[in-house]
Amino acid sequence: MSKPAVLIIEDSASLALGYAAQLEEAGYAVTLAASLAEAREALTSTRFAAALLDLQLPDGDGLSLLENRDANAPTYVVVTADGSLSRAIAAMRLGAFDFLVKPVAGSRLLATIGTAVERSQEAPQPENTATESDDTRFHGFIGQSPAMQAVFRTVEQVADSRASVFVTGESGTGKEVTAEALHSASRRRNKAFVAINCGAIPENLLESELFGHVKGAFTGAIENRIGAAKAADGGTLFLDEICEMELKLQVKLLRFIQTGMIQRVGSAKAEPVDVRIVCATNRDPLREVAEGRFREDLYYRLNVIPIHLPPLRERGDDILLLADHFLTAIAREENRSAITLGGATRAAILTHPWPGNVRELQNVLRRAAITSSGRSIDIPDLAPGHFQPLREATSHAERTFEALPPASPDLAPSPTPPPRHAPDFEGMTLAQVERMAIEAALDRHDGNVTHAARELAVNPSTIYRKMDRWGRR
Repeated sequence: MSKPAVLIIEDSASLALGYAAQLEEAGYAVTLAASLAEAREALTSTRFAAALLDLQLPDGDGLSLLENRDANAPTYVVVTADGSLSRAIAAMRLGAFDFLVKPVAGSRLLATIGTAVERSQEAPQPENTATESDDTRFHGFIGQSPAMQAVFRTVEQVADSRASVFVTGESGTGKEVTAEALHSASRRRNKAFVAINCGAIPENLLESELFGHVKGAFTGAIENRIGAAKAADGGTLFLDEICEMELKLQVKLLRFIQTGMIQRVGSAKAEPVDVRIVCATNRDPLREVAEGRFREDLYYRLNVIPIHLPPLRERGDDILLLADHFLTAIAREENRSAITLGGATRAAILTHPWPGNVRELQNVLRRAAITSSGRSIDIPDLAPGHFQPLREATSHAERTFEALPPASPDLAPSPTPPPRHAPDFEGMTLAQVERMAIEAALDRHDGNVTHAARELAVNPSTIYRKMDRWGRR
């Protein structure tokens, strides 16, 4: 069996010879090119499985090889200095498979070239049968609006890249579905897809959940744990609510992305891991960077391929497609005959703003379908009056609370800190009381959602969803 051919395009002789020595020892047939002209000549005479490409070449920009590549082109891995990170990201968007930052560790070089060669040797990916018969369906998505079709095209284009993807959008728009679509459309689909919610795990446990730990590393570590990154080896690691990650752990995540190595809590041994990282947030990441809550260098490492999901209110008739799909699924789950939407209801859901997006639509339809006995859901099932019993129950609870006798002096709170004045809940709904409690907690913690959520014993994502609904950022 012939050795896989690798082309090294690097004008620094010492670096090129160093890369070549490591690759030849690993069993590759290496060709060197010190300029664009030499690289093009080599590419016309030999079919390479992979190419290591320096972007700064004496006779031009290495990006031109990516812009003008054909079907026989090798799988390109870009090598760059830290100061050229933005150009490496540009290369990824042009189709480069991965990029390495100088100085390149030998283990990282061999692992990356090995994966690049495997990609070149794999058979072409089969066509997506789901979109052949119905162009409104795409790897778990349903939609025909131009905004969603653009998302589908981006997923198809970048699915096989190793470039990190940063998914943004309001709560409920389908960020995890996007991550799953990227995984299922890629050659990694036969390996694991592992999702971890950075906002739902306490700060002191998140590092262990992400990178694993060894037995005895801390109180409660009664056995070895591999962690999400190792569990996703060869597949995709989805980091949801990435902006909730504490700054100390952001540093360790950045190092993992740079080196491809993890270190379990309590272990001195580093382990190689090959994962494609997809992350998501419903916040404005650039604002988080500007306000010092998210590292700028980590943001640019993760935001190689940005995907923004449109809110449901901007997707036009996709709302009706989704509604029909959900009702079919709900009828099947509830062992009911087909459920349909009345004409007035179809018009109403098209004009509703849906602040909770697809998740809200699904929940409202499920509630309406379960509480209605007919085969057609009409407007009363979705109107605000549908929730009146909840408001009446809330008012009753508030009146009961106010009727309670004063607490015994023996049970009075300590004068330090002084007791807070109880607010007057008369005439307020549960939603209004809830908002007042959340906003007060946010004020006490200077807008820090994680700390406010911890005080209120709720998930940070719950607070974010409610802030979106209130229009508070």
